[in-house]
Amino acid sequence: MIKRILFILAICSLVFNCTVREKPQFIGIDNIKVLDSNIENITISTNAEFTNPNDVGGTLQTDALKIFVNDKEVATFSSKEFKVPSKDKFTIPLTVSVATDSIVNQSNLSGLLGSLLSKKLKVQYKGDIKYKILGYSSTYSIDKTEDVKIKL
Repeated sequence: MIKRILFILAICSLVFNCTVREKPQFIGIDNIKVLDSNIENITISTNAEFTNPNDVGGTLQTDALKIFVNDKEVATFSSKEFKVPSKDKFTIPLTVSVATDSIVNQSNLSGLLGSLLSKKLKVQYKGDIKYKILGYSSTYSIDKTEDVKIKL
């Protein structure tokens, strides 16, 4: 009987001492860059940076994050769930491969030619990252634009 009471007290102590006071803090999107570019695809990458002050983790997932190149939507992607570490700073890689022909059309041909001459693209990540833990969920809105260098 005493062992059972001690076991219940130990479980209660663990449950009540774990902090889940706040959602992980979104620091920002950093380091948008073109990883690879060729005649067929352009691979664009960035990192979403977070810090988790809680004793427990949870999961983060992107859902229909949109990628714009030179103000034209060229891709929408969703990621698999990413496990959030407890009491740690961490990053989530957001990498997408875009077909080059989705960027090129008559309406933005002059903008694309200007980008090729300057060797820069205007890249924007826009959408939501969702945080989930124990039935609680929260959303972080993402809207980050950077001019990135093209590797030719």
